[in-house]
Amino acid sequence: MQSEAIRRLQDRFCNLSWRQALLRLRGALGASVTALATAAFGIASSAPAPPSYAIAMHGDPALPPDYKNFPYTDPAAKKGGKLTLGYLGTFDSLNPFNIKSGSAAQGLVPAVFQTLMARSMDEPFTMYGLIAKSIETDDARDYALFHLDPAARFADGSPITAADVLFTFDLLKTKGRPQQRSAYTLVKSVETPDAETIRFDFPGLGDRELPLILALMPVLSRKATDAVDFESASFDIPLGSGPYRIVAVEPGQKLVLARNRRYWAKDLPSQRGLFNFDTIEFDYFRDPNSLFEAFRAGLIDFRIETDPARWTTGYDFPALRDHRVATDSLPIGGPKGMDGFVFNTRRDFFKDVRVREALGMMFDFEWVNANLFDGLYTRSKSFFDDSIFTSAGRPASFAERALLKPFPGAVRPDFLEGLWHPPQTDGSGRDRLWPLRALTLLGSAGYHVTNDRLVRDGRPLSFEIMVEDRMQERLALDYADSLARIGVEARVRLVDEVQFQRRRQNFDFDMMIGSWLASASPGSEERTRWGSAAADEPASFNLAGVKSPAVDAMIEALLAAKSEDDFVTAVRALDRVLLSGFYIVPLYYSRNQWIAASTTLARPMKLPAYGFPTLDDTLDSWWRKKP
Repeated sequence: MQSEAIRRLQDRFCNLSWRQALLRLRGALGASVTALATAAFGIASSAPAPPSYAIAMHGDPALPPDYKNFPYTDPAAKKGGKLTLGYLGTFDSLNPFNIKSGSAAQGLVPAVFQTLMARSMDEPFTMYGLIAKSIETDDARDYALFHLDPAARFADGSPITAADVLFTFDLLKTKGRPQQRSAYTLVKSVETPDAETIRFDFPGLGDRELPLILALMPVLSRKATDAVDFESASFDIPLGSGPYRIVAVEPGQKLVLARNRRYWAKDLPSQRGLFNFDTIEFDYFRDPNSLFEAFRAGLIDFRIETDPARWTTGYDFPALRDHRVATDSLPIGGPKGMDGFVFNTRRDFFKDVRVREALGMMFDFEWVNANLFDGLYTRSKSFFDDSIFTSAGRPASFAERALLKPFPGAVRPDFLEGLWHPPQTDGSGRDRLWPLRALTLLGSAGYHVTNDRLVRDGRPLSFEIMVEDRMQERLALDYADSLARIGVEARVRLVDEVQFQRRRQNFDFDMMIGSWLASASPGSEERTRWGSAAADEPASFNLAGVKSPAVDAMIEALLAAKSEDDFVTAVRALDRVLLSGFYIVPLYYSRNQWIAASTTLARPMKLPAYGFPTLDDTLDSWWRKKP
């Protein structure tokens, strides 16, 4: 009986590859066909797991298969009304997926464009069903197979098919953002056995995060997307699959979204309680003071405050006193990332780690925090501060030391023992201890002071600090004054946004202020930030130009980690290697997010455990009290 079934299978699928045949069989008959197909085609079973409604980076998803909504949303939230948000800067494109196309408008993802699966902000890294209703992989995570929801539709009502997903993958692999190109090129093959199934294979890669990165892929319409001119700036209205459509654009000034009344996913558990406003307007402001004054005047509904001085002194105006506006300080969950002055080690004068460490000693955080920021900040001491991933204050475990053993000298003993911490001054602005230590270290690197200038081989140490706004300029000027005390000339140059982005993308700077948000589950983004391959890739986030075999190995270790313990071990080891390289002069962070909002807005009582990455993400779960 079984032999006859096998013969029929061979006849029916003789012109297909064994994998294509297996995919079609599984789609039609379920996972139980695996043994039969294995016998029919003479292949070894890879023991795939059955399709799952969700996938977590480590362990199991926190929510059960029959979950009703994300914990930080309210399914009973009122629908309707208008939300007006303000952004600083401008935009010259409606394409958020390619950096060459210009500065894209904010607020398009996930409002207009949505991803294969939806990420829960209540878990470190877990993806739940959306366009793809389920995902399948094996224990080694050598492939990812997505089953699309047959109800999935673009905003014009056309179905989302595997062909659209494949089109998007191919397009972004060659013309997408650096992190997309970096991840998608790891895929060895892609197959679409039917309109609702797509499989990505990457055998032996050892990257357990890649299935989740693929789940984060947006899906573009192959019929409505211009692949040829994808890299050109354009204000053509794109076709998405999200809960909103673009209905009005004033280039560089305003963007208006309106509810997509045909939104197919409004009743999915991952979307319930989200996207509650009928209309969302994004207004752009060239100057931060103009943006704040617009909020004071009631022209925008919500703002995240980033200026400590304004937070402590600026929120005393009629709308707040009349309770038309309220302020709040919300805890920021998850690791705190790194902001800092970044050394471009592509410059010869920054190649010596002793020089970088010495210059870092001259940033007087205690004075800056007290005099510029009202003492509201905490000094950064790790790339994953305030989390289980930080190496600060923790001696390296046996497992960490084993990971680092092939790279002697990559981590200095004080970092290995968790004893290092950033310089701490007396806060007077004229501390003498750290300049003396800096000059001693610079002396070991061949520098000495002549006529109040720090020189080596007759050449003074002089460089430019590029900044993009007045707040950065103020901070850089203070740092430059401190550097001048040891004979270093640091010239601060304020440039406009277009020039800043162009120079940043081409690594055309000596020093700048960089910002690296820390994920609750550090992963492939570390490749584009610190990996050797990214150092020479234009527009990557490896601003420092790091090329370190130890860094590369720690990144690969964290991506390959199967257990939570192995994962934490690898991330802490990466933290130690990066800190030992002194690629950054660490700045500071706040444990709270400062917000101000119209009192006509409401939000769920529960906050997501890991916060929201952007302004518009923050408002996805809010609603208008009286629409």
